[in-house]
Amino acid sequence: MSDQDNPLRTTNHELQTNKLQASILRTAALARKELYSWFISPALYGITVFFILFISIWFYYLQRFFAMDTVTLRPFFSAFPLAFILVVPVLTMKAWAEEKKLGSAEILFTLPFTDWELVCGKFLSCFMLLLGMLVLTLPVPLTLMPLGYFDPGVIFAEYLGALLLGVSAAALGLFLSSISKNQAAAFLGSVAVLLAVILINNFAVNMPPFFASIINFISLSFHFESFSRGLLDSRDIAFFLLTTGFFLFLNTQVLFYKRWS
Repeated sequence: MSDQDNPLRTTNHELQTNKLQASILRTAALARKELYSWFISPALYGITVFFILFISIWFYYLQRFFAMDTVTLRPFFSAFPLAFILVVPVLTMKAWAEEKKLGSAEILFTLPFTDWELVCGKFLSCFMLLLGMLVLTLPVPLTLMPLGYFDPGVIFAEYLGALLLGVSAAALGLFLSSISKNQAAAFLGSVAVLLAVILINNFAVNMPPFFASIINFISLSFHFESFSRGLLDSRDIAFFLLTTGFFLFLNTQVLFYKRWS
C-alpha cells in the first residue's frame, strides 16, 4: 500500500502541515505586532535618519568618494558594520527588556506561543526593519551609476553581506536583551559586544598566526570583507547563518529558563 493510500500516514502528514502553518501564522502575528509598535515610535525614524546620514557622511566626506581615482562602492559599504554598532542595539534593546519592564513577559508566556515562535517573531521584525533601512540606501549607488560602471553582481554581494551581518548582529542583540534587566543595560551591553566583535580583527594584524586566526574567526567585519569585494564565500555565508541560529537558540533557552523559573 502506498503512502497516498494509507489514511493514517496521510492524516499525520496533514496534521504536521497544519501545525507548521499555525506556527508560521503565530510567528507572523507577533512580528506584525512588533513592527506596529516600531512604526508608531519616533525612535525608529530617528535611528533610520542617523543610519543614512552616517553612511553618507562616511562615504562622501570622510572617504572622499569624488576625489578617488577608482569607481568603487567599497568605502560606502565599509560604513555599514560601523553603523550597525549603534543601529542594531537600538532595534533590539527593547525586544525583551521592555517586556520585563512592562510586566508583559508573563502574559506572553501564557499565550499559545512556543519559545521558538516568540524568538522568531521578534527576530523577524528586526530583520524587516534592517531590510527596510538597507533599501533606503539604494539611491546612493543608483545616483552614482552615470559616473562609471558598477558591477551589479558586486553590489548585490555587498548588500547581501550587509544584510547577513545585520541579522547576525540582531540575533546577538536579542540574546543580550533577553538577559538584561532593562533597556539601558541591553543597549550598552550590545554596543560593547558589537564594538568588540566588529573591530577586533583590527588587532589581529601584529599577532601570531594562531591567535590572529581565532580573532578573525569571531570577527563579524572579517567575514564581511569577502562580500565587500563582491565575493560570495560559502564559508562566510555559513558563519553568519550559524551565528544567527546559535544566538536565536540561546535566546530560546533563556526564555525556557524564565518560563519555568
